[in-house]
Formats: sequence, C-alpha cells, structure tokens
Amino acid sequence: MKPVIVVHGGAGRIFKEREEGCRAGTVRAVLQGYGVLKRGGSAVDAVEEAVQSMEDDPHFNAGCGSVLNEKGEVEMDAIIMDGKNLDSGAVSAVKCIANPVKLARLVMEKTKHMLLTDQGAHLFARAMGIPEIPGEKLVTERSRERWRKNLEPDFNPEDFQKDLGTVGAVAIDSEGNVACATSTGGLSNKLIGRVGDTACIGSGGYADNHSGATSTTGHGESIMKVVLARLILYHMEQGMSPEVAADTALDYMKTRVGGLGGVIVVSKAGEWAARFSTKQMSWAAVKDDELHYGICAGEKHVKSLDEALASASEGL
Repeated sequence: MKPVIVVHGGAGRIFKEREEGCRAGTVRAVLQGYGVLKRGGSAVDAVEEAVQSMEDDPHFNAGCGSVLNEKGEVEMDAIIMDGKNLDSGAVSAVKCIANPVKLARLVMEKTKHMLLTDQGAHLFARAMGIPEIPGEKLVTERSRERWRKNLEPDFNPEDFQKDLGTVGAVAIDSEGNVACATSTGGLSNKLIGRVGDTACIGSGGYADNHSGATSTTGHGESIMKVVLARLILYHMEQGMSPEVAADTALDYMKTRVGGLGGVIVVSKAGEWAARFSTKQMSWAAVKDDELHYGICAGEKHVKSLDEALASASEGL
C-alpha cells in the first residue's frame, strides 16, 4: 500500500491576512506527517506528528493559538484513533498542555479508558510526565483580542466564530492501517467546561481499516448531532467514494440541523478527499509523492514532493 496523508487547518472563514500562514502551516504539517510514513512509520505516528505541528502553529485554533473561554482561559480537546483495532484516546477541557494530541495518544495506549477530562486529564498528564506550561504561553494576542471583542455590548460573536481553525489529520500507512487525529481550542468565549465534537468518537474523528478514516471541523454541536465522522464512513461502506460520502454527509448536516463544516477523508484503498460547506478550509494532502493543497472552494495547487520540500522552508 502506498502511504497517503491529508490534513486540515479548520473550516470557516479565513481572514485574508491569515491565508498564507494557514496554507504554509497545513503544508508543513502534511510534509512532516508524510515523512513519518515514508520512513516506515505507522498511520498513528503520522497523524500525531501532523497535528502536533499545527498545535505548535499560532495560526490555528489548537495548542498555542487556541481561542479563549468565557474567563479568558484556554481549554482544549483532542482525539486520536487507530483503525487497526478501533482503539481511541481523547482528552477534553485540558489546560496548560502544549500538545493535547500527545496526551490523547497516551490515554489510548496507557489506560483502559477512551476519554479523560479536565482535572482527571491533568492528573494523568502529570503521571505520564507530560510537562505543564503556563496557560499564558498558549494565548496569542489574536485570541486575546477576539475574546475582548466578544465581551463588548452588541458585538456579534458569530463573526469571529467563523474564523476558527480546528486541526486534524488522516492517513493510511504502507501496511494498510488507517488513523485519524483532531485537536481544537473550541469556540471563542465558550462556557467553562464546554466540550465539542473533537473529543467525541464518531463526531470529531473516526478510523476503521474496514472503511477508512476521517477528521472533521466546523460547528461542533451540529457535528455531534449527526455524528459526522462515522456518517461519512457509513456512506463509504455503502459504496460511495470519499468525495461523494463527504459531500452527502455535509449536505445532510446543513439541511437537517443548519450546520456548516469540513472534513478530510482517506479510504482503505488510499483514495482521499478534502471537502467543506463553509466559505473556506485550509487543507493539504500527499499521495504518490505529490503535494496537493488549497483553501478556497475549487482551489487546488499541485507540486512534486521534491519541489514542495525544497520550498517549504522558504514559504509557498
């Protein structure tokens, strides 16, 4: 099996000044993840690497750059899933952790549980030797400004909710195993303790070697109502291609509950798709040593892997 990896940097409206940073960030992440696959690494290793790259990038709403809750604090959710055996690990409402996706993987591999939250996740992170960092280190000026504006009288927070940036990755490795990972800071000015779709298996992501893997982004509550990630794989199990399955599920979410979002998908055969019903979604994919990436509907740039690697350090 030829390895394939797809990443997303969040669906919504990406403000013009952030477009190039989001493009560069998703391309950097997909190249790092593909490097893992080319070295013989597993799909789980690859999606963790790609998502960690975006958690460390302040352009995205995950890790450093996460939006703030009603008290001005960062609370993050993350999930990872192995399609080989349906093992999964997730964390929710975690603070002071640079890379929640790494903690989610430890939940998957070191516990008998699938989801740890808040204080329990914090204690587990400490037991696993995950270093704590000051919460302020995860806060960017952009997130702080967004939080302040949302507190102003008569301000419509929906304007800023559209410019988010949940991150995710899906991959298939040379052994034919699939995996997914998703990480987010959630909704700006959310209630303390709010958990969205990201940490919920079948909503924020799902991976099954029998069908494929998907990671979602968009309005979390809508995604949870239709269990979007699992719905896409269901459609693929009925014979739809990744692209048609993604569009069908996104259309259903829009007509049934009025929710918009985006998804990335890889099938058990290595077919992939990046689809969205929002105005934009930053995404990138590598298959057959060829890089594909874009942000707007209909936008698709293609580069050879060698060209992409040569220009990655110089920007796109």
